[in-house]
Amino acid sequence: MKILHTSDWHLGRSFHRVSLLEAQAAYLDHLVATVRDHEVDAVLVAGDVYDRAVPPLSAVQLFDDALHRLAEAGVPTVMISGNHDSARRLGVGAGLIGRAGIHLRTDPAHCATPVVIPDAHGDVAFYGLPYLEPALVKEEFRVERAGHEAVLSAAMDRVRADLATRAGSTRSVVLAHAFVAGGEPSDSERDITVGGVAAVPAGVFDGVDYVALGHLHGSQTVSERVRYSGSPLAYSFSESDHRKTMWLIDLDDTGAVTAERIDCPVPRPLARLVGRLDTLLDDPALDRHEHSWVEATLTDPARPADPMARLVERFPHTLALAFEPERDPQDPRTSYAERLRGRDDQSIAEDFVAHVRGGYGIDESERTVLRGAFDHVRVDDSVREVNR
Repeated sequence: MKILHTSDWHLGRSFHRVSLLEAQAAYLDHLVATVRDHEVDAVLVAGDVYDRAVPPLSAVQLFDDALHRLAEAGVPTVMISGNHDSARRLGVGAGLIGRAGIHLRTDPAHCATPVVIPDAHGDVAFYGLPYLEPALVKEEFRVERAGHEAVLSAAMDRVRADLATRAGSTRSVVLAHAFVAGGEPSDSERDITVGGVAAVPAGVFDGVDYVALGHLHGSQTVSERVRYSGSPLAYSFSESDHRKTMWLIDLDDTGAVTAERIDCPVPRPLARLVGRLDTLLDDPALDRHEHSWVEATLTDPARPADPMARLVERFPHTLALAFEPERDPQDPRTSYAERLRGRDDQSIAEDFVAHVRGGYGIDESERTVLRGAFDHVRVDDSVREVNR
């Protein structure tokens, strides 16, 4: 069976205030063409169909058009909701849409009810695990502690239990939206850390033939059977080195996996330029970036006059400008932002407490209280977004 694994469409998202609607439409054209050209038997979308819980109408129209085209192609499609989606909104009409071969899996309670698609060698059971926000699904999965590993493990226990009732020749595929250990994040994913932990071990998914992951935006292989397709478009300059692709998975009669990367259309390349302004404006080696989306970081010791206007003359698609003056790391003028770069909220808060106490840090019980407060705020924000 040929399976096209995609994820993280983020329909409705912009790139530094530049609309990506046309680029997303071009990607969906490419998706449908790939389905036809490679005679794909099933399409998987592993979450974050939309960029936010209440997407703009233009994004909804794109999604609706994609569903109609996939249904007309006669190719079964399985989709799950991600942490950016409103599971309830995305799942509206799932029963009716399912009759057209588009299977939306947004309810955690139904994660062990597979979409069964037959081929010449028997059945393939597709289990959709929508994004499982631990605090919101803890009761459903009857876990004592709300954490990603606990709820995903409980969901997979249900999957394996259902699979055990099926014929031994049944092959299995799981769709999940999660941060799996070994994956490499970028700047454009929303933080899903709970209790100081974001990643879950890949072993959680043991016992199935293929795991189609979503959430991380870089295409990557956690293991031969566990893969991220990544987002079809770059959504931050941290993805400038990404090769945006989909996975074409060939699942043979024994459940063995053969994988091929299918490149996605690139609307405009990305470039991250660092240096003094005069160097960026004069260096002939940078000619190749004149039609790229550009993020420029200026290292001039003093901020030059009209830097953005001057950059745009050479690089018309400059979208982001930052300043990192050339200084000794020990220079007391090093910016606050530079001192915080790469650190999470928890460590920053702990250092602040130590600072106001004159160097006396926090104990383990206080660390737990801080971590719980950050988790509570993040979950409240997620619920508020879903209920808008």
